[in-house]
Amino acid sequence: MDNTLEGRKILLLSSNFGTETDEIRSPLGALREAGATVTVAAPETGVVKTLELDREPGPEVPVDATHDSVKAADFDALVLPGGTLNADALRADETAQFLARAFAADGKPVAAICHAPWLLVETGLADGRELTSVPTIRTDLVNAGGRWADEEVVVDDSAGFRLITSRTPDDLDAFNAAIIDALS
Repeated sequence: MDNTLEGRKILLLSSNFGTETDEIRSPLGALREAGATVTVAAPETGVVKTLELDREPGPEVPVDATHDSVKAADFDALVLPGGTLNADALRADETAQFLARAFAADGKPVAAICHAPWLLVETGLADGRELTSVPTIRTDLVNAGGRWADEEVVVDDSAGFRLITSRTPDDLDAFNAAIIDALS
């Protein structure tokens, strides 16, 4: 185990259904391997039922806490996995919106992959930022005031907190490395 992130606490925010399998499991594994304590939070206790490519059921991921039981002040960074159904549920969840805004207000890194930047649109956190996502939500990000780039990972430090975004599961190695770098 690499202890690069020993003592760091990460909140991984998800819905209970529809999170892209690799987009939750890969960051979770990479961050824990780097020594971080990662808390998976969802609206309800139990598990996150993942989906492979938004279609086929994937493995379940245990939920450590509920959205309403966590505080941004207790964590060093926020990670938002994608998955179309997950991201759509999170952007409509007022507690998830509150948490994302709180991390940004506290100057803590926020990382979002694939469809997860929809929460950034909903919270106003995409406005004026350079970011990326799955190409199908590019227009949403641009309409929210973001500058979209077709890059593996985009790191933007321009508005008081580090925003890390990535496109798809193909970019997970770069996404995970950017999160670890932000906290090292």
